Amino acid sequence: MLDSTPSTVNLIIPAVFIGIGATVIMDIWAIFLKSAFGVTSLNYAMVGRWIGHMVKGKLMHQSIGQSPKITGEAIIGWSAHYIIGVIFAITLILIWGQKWLSSPSMIPALVLGFVTVVFPFLLIQPCFGMGVAATKLSSPHITQIKSIAAHLVFGMGLFLSGLLGRVLLWY
Repeated sequence: MLDSTPSTVNLIIPAVFIGIGATVIMDIWAIFLKSAFGVTSLNYAMVGRWIGHMVKGKLMHQSIGQSPKITGEAIIGWSAHYIIGVIFAITLILIWGQKWLSSPSMIPALVLGFVTVVFPFLLIQPCFGMGVAATKLSSPHITQIKSIAAHLVFGMGLFLSGLLGRVLLWY
């Protein structure tokens, strides 16, 4: 069981487990939506392309899909996706602390999941050339709903991964 004194190990190991678990659940949700309803989600290679161009000094794009490809963009994008999931899990643990790890509850996880939608709305979508909250797209509300749903599923994944980790790893 986790001791009451916070330490790097007491935070990082659960955060990695919870962050990866929540991200996997988010990805399973995306696969389900695509296979059951034909609903596509973010192509993480575009995230890798954006990061690759950012390293070269270009943050904003007219259309990320039209920007030149970056070697290894899919690997970069998928790695960033999982690293960001772990960072959000660290944030959850830092805000709600060891108490949440000992007794995970759904509301903090869903709140954090919902709050994280500000990143696609205010950073990624504008930088990809889609406008703030995808307002430059022909049907921005579809992208907005998909983003909110994905981040709420991520929040549920934080909760479920916290429960599983508590039982398997740090109970």
